[in-house]
Amino acid sequence: MTAIDSPTAYVHGYGPHETRRLGDQADTLASLLHAGTAYPAGSRVLEVGCGIGAQTAHLVASSPGAQIVAIDRSPESLATARARVAAPVEWLRADLFDLPFADGEFDHLFVCFVLEHLREPVRALEGLRRVLAPGGTITVIEGDHGSAFFHPDSPAARTVIDCLVTLQRSGGGDGLLGRRVEPLLTAAGYRDVTTRPCTVYADRTRPDLVAGFTRNTFIAMVAGVRAEALAAGLVTETEWRRGIDALHRTAEDGGTFHYTFFKGTARK
Repeated sequence: MTAIDSPTAYVHGYGPHETRRLGDQADTLASLLHAGTAYPAGSRVLEVGCGIGAQTAHLVASSPGAQIVAIDRSPESLATARARVAAPVEWLRADLFDLPFADGEFDHLFVCFVLEHLREPVRALEGLRRVLAPGGTITVIEGDHGSAFFHPDSPAARTVIDCLVTLQRSGGGDGLLGRRVEPLLTAAGYRDVTTRPCTVYADRTRPDLVAGFTRNTFIAMVAGVRAEALAAGLVTETEWRRGIDALHRTAEDGGTFHYTFFKGTARK
């Protein structure tokens, strides 16, 4: 989901577990994250780090007349995306830090859950600015694992969440990047930067969010780094099980879960 030559690793991996999780995340959060994002017919839109096309499908649905080009570093993910999205999208394997496009080639840029995996997010945004037409827009969406709070609260649950943050940081990424969206866009030279929080709140009265987000997106994301956390000596097996069990209790009757994404828009 990042550049071909990026030195960082995608902490979540590329297996079937992650493919399902990305699909659940995109579908569950579509109305929240894509609200207000629609591109005019005939405009050229570059989606960066498209992965398996989970977000691409929603871009196509909201902007059916736009010309969408979607890039990713993983040929396996691109193959999955082509099969997943039944729409005329141009799929390319491309390096985010060496974009194969002319200056000002795109009217709009869409960057979702990508910057958190990069060592140099400002440099990435600067490179993207080159291929954006004057007056064109960029949309950046990122999560922030530090925004998670829940009931029942539990130090054990926070320990396993911290494992994910630590592993991502050790790979050069930043699982807390959401809070930095505005300063990153500003530092990269964009103007008219606006950032807003997109909050997810789930409890028993919102069963679709409990299943689609709390269980199948967030807990699944944390659970996916178990082997890496144990191998790095961040927790013991007992501590890991205790933390994951505590997270699952937030998705049971009487439990609640809150998380915030940050959506920034700006112009060149």
